[in-house]
Amino acid sequence: MIRIGLTSFNEHSSLTGKKSSSLYEYAGYLPLVELDTNYYGITRKSTVENWLTQVPADFRFVVKLYSGFTGQSKWQDSYGSLTELQTHFLETMAPMIESNKLFCFLAQFSAQFKCTKENVAYLETLRNLFPDLPVAVELRDYSWYSEEFVTKTHKLMEKLAFSLVMVDEPQLPDTVPLDTTVTNSDFSLFRFHGRNQAYWNDRTGDWRKKRTLYRYNAAELETLAEKIKRVDQASNQVGIIFNNNSGGDAADNALQLKKILDLNFEGLNPSQMDLF
Repeated sequence: MIRIGLTSFNEHSSLTGKKSSSLYEYAGYLPLVELDTNYYGITRKSTVENWLTQVPADFRFVVKLYSGFTGQSKWQDSYGSLTELQTHFLETMAPMIESNKLFCFLAQFSAQFKCTKENVAYLETLRNLFPDLPVAVELRDYSWYSEEFVTKTHKLMEKLAFSLVMVDEPQLPDTVPLDTTVTNSDFSLFRFHGRNQAYWNDRTGDWRKKRTLYRYNAAELETLAEKIKRVDQASNQVGIIFNNNSGGDAADNALQLKKILDLNFEGLNPSQMDLF
């Protein structure tokens, strides 16, 4: 089964026709969303419960892990141990897990997380923190994909039952390739960041927005669709997240890909047009 979604639900005006949309409105068009709320700080359990009231039964969430889990903030500032952090996070996310609406947790590591013995050991620790839960790991440093280590990277992901995120981004000397190796047959996750080479490594101004300023053209989407079809044959579920939204392109590209793949998402929330 293939689901297509976007990062966040409230900023896709070309999808809903509104400048700011609710999750309920978003879920009238797409069956998957990626939320980064917990990356910046673990949300309240009541917030998670509210999300669940706004989506239909077949809707799923990709939830980015709190940055303390991926070394991008200091969990020690708020928690006495990793176990204490884990307990708080899983208690908060329990309603989503128990409702079976969690597609996966996303552990997005920075480019500073290189292929070292220490980091391999940490990935083992991460799996122990989330036993029996779906976790996708996005590695952003090329060392994991180098000729020397790529096979070992795949075997490590398989051993730990992690799904190695299939990343599409500009192809530069220090970026990662679009590796479509399925490392967990239960699910696979694509994340499409766009291919804006000019701004990918630019850290001036509002660089996070500039680097995802990109619209995939029809030929690029056709090529990606062929890769998705092959992955779908080896995965029980496939999630596709468009993150190229600096210019509002993600929603349009998602709908284009839906058409190319000839997908029909049933059981969505009623949209405004359905009410008339």
